[in-house]
Amino acid sequence: MANKPVTIKEIARKLRISPSTVSRALNDHPSIGLVTTERVKKMAAELGYEPNQTAIFFKQRRTFIIGVILPKLSEPFFAEAISAIEDEAAKHNYTVLLGQSLDSIEREKNIVNTFRNHRVDGIIMSLGKNTTDLSFTEALNKYNIPIVFFDCVPEQLNVPKVSCDLSTGIYEAIEAFKQRGHQHVALINGPETLHASVERTHSFKQALERCGLPFHEDYVSHTDLTEKGNFEAFQRLRNLKEKPSAVLSFNDFVTLDLIKYAKENNVLIGYDIHVISFANYPLWKYMDNPPLASIEQYPAEQASIASRMLFRLINNEGKEELPVENAKLSSKLVYQ
Repeated sequence: MANKPVTIKEIARKLRISPSTVSRALNDHPSIGLVTTERVKKMAAELGYEPNQTAIFFKQRRTFIIGVILPKLSEPFFAEAISAIEDEAAKHNYTVLLGQSLDSIEREKNIVNTFRNHRVDGIIMSLGKNTTDLSFTEALNKYNIPIVFFDCVPEQLNVPKVSCDLSTGIYEAIEAFKQRGHQHVALINGPETLHASVERTHSFKQALERCGLPFHEDYVSHTDLTEKGNFEAFQRLRNLKEKPSAVLSFNDFVTLDLIKYAKENNVLIGYDIHVISFANYPLWKYMDNPPLASIEQYPAEQASIASRMLFRLINNEGKEELPVENAKLSSKLVYQ
């Protein structure tokens, strides 16, 4: 049978002093003399005493845990983000709980509820592709659990969020295509309901106009981000009478599917069609036919800023009304 944990009362009994004196000595309270403090700490070490974390958390009204909700933990983009969040959390002596929504609205809600029930001190979240209902933020607010969004963020302005301004990278991508003689440039975009997709289409149109290139509605092909959906989006472009010679792809996982489709259908990437992708997949340099370039969205920087925002909210403890922080980084075209 396992031994019971050593308590403050047991230390007090052995030293013949009060439990309150032991507690103060273990916390280096100035009212307790140095000799008594040393005696208490020595006895605690001999007995193998460990603080009752549950009691400490209850007293401080914190769990020292934050929750992180991401669409897919396996994506390199989010792997970088997680590392950055954990680095920031460690500075505050916090532990990170992770949950992946897999772009499921129901799964996303369940994770939020689980984090809320376990009273995490705050949440960092990147929305799933189908999420439009943010009513869960009201429930979190009732329990004084702040939430900060990053990367895939809600359109509303009244929530703390960090995102990347895609217009800068998209313009650089279209300019790069034009310099290489491309006149017909297409966009393989995400679901039309996704805020990030709307932003990409808007920036794509603006970039074409700035570069003096034509915009055609048929050249914007949407995908649900599944492998089948990515294949179909690319196939729609390839079936056009006047095929685009260059494509801007929604993200690196969509691009990987485009490369697979191209190989299966004898389409040469870099010859029959040129591709620029979003997110800057770190393994492109090891592939035979990588995209021409990628649009860097700085996942680590986004996540670090979101973490610092969250800890400002946690440490404020509702003492004062803080302004809602919104941060936006500039994307950048990088060559492989």
